[in-house]
Amino acid sequence: MKLVIFTLVEHIEDQGKYFGYAPYVREMDLWNANFDEITVVAPLSHKTIDAIEIPYAHSNIKFVEVPVFNIKSVRSIFELLIKMPSICFKMIRVMRHADHLHFRSPSNIAAIAAVLQMFFPKKKKTMRYAGNWDPNSNQPIGYRFQRKLFSNTFLTKNMTGLVYGKWSNRSKNINPFFAATFYKNEQENLFERDYKQQLKFIFSGGLVAGKRPLLAVKIIEQLNAKGLNCYLDIFGDGPLGEVLESYCSHNNLKTSITLHGNRDKDSLKSALKESHFVILPSKSEGWPKAIAEGMFFGCIPISTKISCVPWMLDEGKRGILIDVELEVAVNQIYNAVTNAKLNEMSKRAQLWSQDYTVEKQVLEINKILEL
Repeated sequence: MKLVIFTLVEHIEDQGKYFGYAPYVREMDLWNANFDEITVVAPLSHKTIDAIEIPYAHSNIKFVEVPVFNIKSVRSIFELLIKMPSICFKMIRVMRHADHLHFRSPSNIAAIAAVLQMFFPKKKKTMRYAGNWDPNSNQPIGYRFQRKLFSNTFLTKNMTGLVYGKWSNRSKNINPFFAATFYKNEQENLFERDYKQQLKFIFSGGLVAGKRPLLAVKIIEQLNAKGLNCYLDIFGDGPLGEVLESYCSHNNLKTSITLHGNRDKDSLKSALKESHFVILPSKSEGWPKAIAEGMFFGCIPISTKISCVPWMLDEGKRGILIDVELEVAVNQIYNAVTNAKLNEMSKRAQLWSQDYTVEKQVLEINKILEL
């Protein structure tokens, strides 16, 4: 059985192995285990392998390189038109020989593959939508295009679409799904944290505008100014890393905020066990793994009201929902910290998250693949 994956995740080749973003690779390993041959259609990078990147576990990986591209300018559109025939030829060729097509959406690569898959109505397909499926959310036109095409059962045949959250008025081929990081044997017993000493916060994710890491930093700064003793550990890397470093330096925040860069799963796991809160004031999310991972170890989640997050946090019963305005968010967190029954909130968060294990995800994948 041959599986083809269409993804925007940049890969790195090293000694015959292909490395990619660890959370994505770990999940794909669960799918790949059910197939004899894997073909990955994705961009190839020549950068140095980072701590956040790991190789596929499968021993039979083939790679088809496609370029990174965008359509944000007239020049980029012209360049894409030149590359398009080659991209389509590569995709059609692998689709012809595949038994199962797997699309990682939303992405530019998935958008092209979404059109081409219409010529293969008998091929079995799955689509993992990592973004916000909320039909009322403000989405880029490319995202809306992929959502419409993949959910159209006339144009997209024989496909199971997997999205985060339970949305009304979805087509019959769209099903709720989830993301898991930890195994059942990694579950920790419930225990009470001390919220009267220094409060430890953790931010985990890409240091990009969409995740709003600078807002997280400013929230900690203002909470300290209001008299709370707060400390923030930031795990992740990205273009805003220097901006955060500069802000912390100019505002004398080095004693209350540490930027760790990318770290492996075990390092993050250890930090989560010692933290009180996990904070992610994102602009947009699908299933925010950082939030679910923190909850798994009893961290109280703090997040903006996006996508399925209000459902994950049970409308504030197992976490703190905040607005994007700094002053409002700070007051919402301050009031919760000083008035809420935090250990009860922590326990509710942990019990909920520990139901979503890797073992459960494997069972769900096997159902989809009819194993």
